[in-house]
Amino acid sequence: MSYEIGIDTLKLKSCGRLGHTEYCDHYELVRAVTGLDPLRDAKAWPLFNDAWNVDFIWSTYEGADGWGKGGRITDMGHAEFMEGGSDWRDSVTCPFKTVDEVFEFDAVKEYGLVNLNELTADYEHQYQIGRAAYPNQVLTGGHYNTIVSGAIQAFGWDMFLTAAADQKRFTKVLDSIYQITLNSVKAWARTSIDVFIQHDDMVWSSGAFMHPDFYRGAIFPRYKLLWQILHDAGKIVLFCSDGNFTQFVDDIAQAGADGFIFEPLTDLDYIIGKYGKTKVIMGSKVDCRTLTFGTAEQIKHEIDQTLKIAKDCPGFFFAVGNHLPSNIPVKNALYYYDYLSKYWSR
Repeated sequence: MSYEIGIDTLKLKSCGRLGHTEYCDHYELVRAVTGLDPLRDAKAWPLFNDAWNVDFIWSTYEGADGWGKGGRITDMGHAEFMEGGSDWRDSVTCPFKTVDEVFEFDAVKEYGLVNLNELTADYEHQYQIGRAAYPNQVLTGGHYNTIVSGAIQAFGWDMFLTAAADQKRFTKVLDSIYQITLNSVKAWARTSIDVFIQHDDMVWSSGAFMHPDFYRGAIFPRYKLLWQILHDAGKIVLFCSDGNFTQFVDDIAQAGADGFIFEPLTDLDYIIGKYGKTKVIMGSKVDCRTLTFGTAEQIKHEIDQTLKIAKDCPGFFFAVGNHLPSNIPVKNALYYYDYLSKYWSR
């Protein structure tokens, strides 16, 4: 069963096949696999995950009110990703007019801290709803806007980067965002989850966009404090970021992450070479751009290159790390899964 494979893989117990997860927003693919419309039938997604032997459901949740809780946040718009461009948004507004307003920002004063007992009850309730919907997969708890992602959401890129040039003053601002995350982590630690995702999009596709010393002084030590709380509660902690964080893999491991969730931009060979026996690894060399624009032979090659180095890793979950968006040809997606599932046995 997928749940047993998922939980054993997370605990670094080698199973008969590799673990498997996908981050899928491809409605037409779900229709092709299940015969059901995910926009109209709640059974479509669970059936798809079962049919594709998905062992792990990526999930974060920051409370019923979402992140920001009525305070100031920036709308950066949204690129087209979903079917029919339903997620497209070209509105761009930033409530911060000067960098001094950013330096004066205090997330706790701005957004407030939810009572810990109330937040824990909310998280547990949400988790149980998810477990009921996906009984055959491992479902996670998690926090999305950890530190860097929270600052981006609050200020937008222009104000974020301008403020980050003054590291001393900006560290105080980031600490206030960390305090919101700390409250969330304390609540999640009190729930019945087994696995927690700490999501923070802290790099670009080219790597770090701030000086590495700033990450190591202002961000990673705060990760370590968060993860100690979760470890003390017996939770598995997985770090997740878009972009290329190869240069920080060791820092994240030293801060206490039990595993990494990443895009093909981050160096899979390096992670497997150093942490293949000791960490959970979620990703692959399969790029959604290859699935979208490539040939069957190119898809096969990326799968083969991953399998060659992944099969000896007890905590490996095969995934298209940069997601399955709606523009992938369905035949390519089906070929990907059919080929992978033939050869993922250990």
